[in-house]
Amino acid sequence: MVIAPDVDFANMRRKTHNCNVEKDVFCICYALAKIHSFVANTTIVERLWNDTMKLDIYQIDAFASKVFRGNPAAVVPLAEWLPDDVMQNIAAENNLAETAFFVPLEEGNYDLRWFTPEIEIPLCGHATLASAFVLYNYLGYKQAMVGFQSKSGELRVSKSVRNGRDLFTLDFPVRGLERIETPQSIINALGITPRETYRSAMNYLVVLESPREVLNLTPDFSGDKTFFSEHGIIVSAAVPNSLSNDQQSAMQCDVVDFVSRYFAVFAGVFEDPVTGSAHCTLVPYWAEKLGKTTLIAQQVSKRGGQLFCELRGDRVMMGGHGAAYLQGTIEV
Repeated sequence: MVIAPDVDFANMRRKTHNCNVEKDVFCICYALAKIHSFVANTTIVERLWNDTMKLDIYQIDAFASKVFRGNPAAVVPLAEWLPDDVMQNIAAENNLAETAFFVPLEEGNYDLRWFTPEIEIPLCGHATLASAFVLYNYLGYKQAMVGFQSKSGELRVSKSVRNGRDLFTLDFPVRGLERIETPQSIINALGITPRETYRSAMNYLVVLESPREVLNLTPDFSGDKTFFSEHGIIVSAAVPNSLSNDQQSAMQCDVVDFVSRYFAVFAGVFEDPVTGSAHCTLVPYWAEKLGKTTLIAQQVSKRGGQLFCELRGDRVMMGGHGAAYLQGTIEV
């Protein structure tokens, strides 16, 4: 029960102990009015326990130039944070790879969190792009760059134009790699022996000989459920005849430098359609191997998606388009 802190019930009882019926009725009505006023001004979180809330929701296909491509993400803008279990339940109900929630801070900055249907995760690229897309296209955001505070530190998204379409460029931190011997669990699951294997904070990067090997993979992660419940698997290969930066800029069409796929059984996602956060690992790796800092990446999942990437010191720039699929209201 919520009690209005500015209603002095003890003093009210003393004042009304000897009053007549009319005064009693007046005092009771006054108290009820004060309580009603307090409840009407309680926060979202306080009212959540008793009332149904209506929240705006958007679904954006990120790293896609049209709907049904790229990676779909739900975005739920908030005035203030909901309880964690409510956000987790919303993400489970949406049943998309990620649902993003953000709340405003000072002008131009927002707190941002991401939930899969099963867990909260520390970093997500496509749902960050989708959040920026919503701010610019639906919520009247006008500045050249939007800042997000997250569990992975400060993230920034800028908007520009590429080939006549809005391009949203993520500014994310580099994730370092350590070369290791390929765990047998990975060899068994992929059914192939990688050329090289690396480990980062959350994932294994498995490098194969050719894009065709990446495309033809049909992994089975059921053999070692404990191992794959703790690690994501990035699989990648270079595209033959990758161009230099100068050659790439002279071309009239985009030429892809490397391809990848990402499997995230640990997060309840068998294969993620397009994964911005994985490119925090992929871009510095391929920049070194290919001798260039500007790269075009293609994630070759069933839906597929393209990323325009650049390595800038300890930061990775990842650009992509977005396509709006859904705008509506949810009740929780």
